[in-house]
Amino acid sequence: MFTQSFVDAVAEAERLVAAAPFIETEADLLEGLQYLAGCIASCTHVAFDFDKDHPFLHSGTGPFEKMGLDNPDTMYFGTRVQPGHEYVVTGRRGTTTDVSFQLLGGEYTDANVPDSETAFDDRKLDIAADGTFEWRFTPATPAQLVIREVYNDWSAQRGTFAISRTDTAGTAPEPLTRELIEKRYAVAGKQLVQRVKTWLQFPKWFYDNLPVNTLTAPRLTPGGLATQYSSVGHYDMTPDQAMVITLPVSDAPYLGFQLGSLWYISLDYINHQTSLNGTQAQADPDGKIRIVVSENNPGVTNWCETLGHAKGYLQFRWQRVSRELTAEDGPTCEVVGLDEVASKLPFYETNKISEEDWRARIALRQRLIGERMVG
Repeated sequence: MFTQSFVDAVAEAERLVAAAPFIETEADLLEGLQYLAGCIASCTHVAFDFDKDHPFLHSGTGPFEKMGLDNPDTMYFGTRVQPGHEYVVTGRRGTTTDVSFQLLGGEYTDANVPDSETAFDDRKLDIAADGTFEWRFTPATPAQLVIREVYNDWSAQRGTFAISRTDTAGTAPEPLTRELIEKRYAVAGKQLVQRVKTWLQFPKWFYDNLPVNTLTAPRLTPGGLATQYSSVGHYDMTPDQAMVITLPVSDAPYLGFQLGSLWYISLDYINHQTSLNGTQAQADPDGKIRIVVSENNPGVTNWCETLGHAKGYLQFRWQRVSRELTAEDGPTCEVVGLDEVASKLPFYETNKISEEDWRARIALRQRLIGERMVG
């Protein structure tokens, strides 16, 4: 039976999900099972479409196939590359804020964060007047190529990216064999179990040991990403509480904030405002951005919805920075009663938003995600 190894892996992954130590409610479990379905889809997609001699860029995470606290402002593309072969990445630069390229010496696992062998953004490329570019490289060891396209404005025009191996370009893979199909089912199953294990472990290293309801000072993002700083934390609040986060308007071209569940994935950012970036966030006249994180609606523009998650993760990212960021560039936060929010916002009267305008904000998110990410 060709699929037996995969069926067994799905069952093992389901057991891992069901045994997650943070599950407290039926909603937590159901979210985990939804997350598992996305993992299954992503792993089968990669395993069956990948050919080591004929590389193709895949999107391993997105609105419905989430992992690794996926950034709502980012399109992710990647593939595995083999040592001793020349590869060429071609494309056309869109109007997005940042495009970064990274070669990882392996893959993330529940025991390892791979070293970054190369990391740079598109400023290192020779981009022609029409936006086209080409990057050639020959990896010395087996590696994983990751391309991130980052939007500070969701209405920006996305770019295009493709990869080929110069010695096999213009040729086709060998026909399918029984052995290859069996191997691909086995690989998909192995990747599925590893994916679930990895991202259950990852926040234990970088988030869970931090004091609750705090945010770190900006720091270089673990993993060697070029020109990216991050501030992270985790929250634990009741429905009658809110976290008020204050930070200065950034001179970095990209600023993003998001909420994540304990499954270490983004909350629904299509139909709810669970993230804000430098274009979406309302800035106050004193040059500060004030975000309110809560379950119940405080009636302000910069409300980020926890969607029933009493506990979760907080993440800021700054990208394409031209200088070292310090604590003064980062956020401060305070947990208060929901009824105290207005008194904690010095520009509350201009922060308020009507129900009609809020619905328009959500409709805009839905439309722009549909145009940019889904499909």
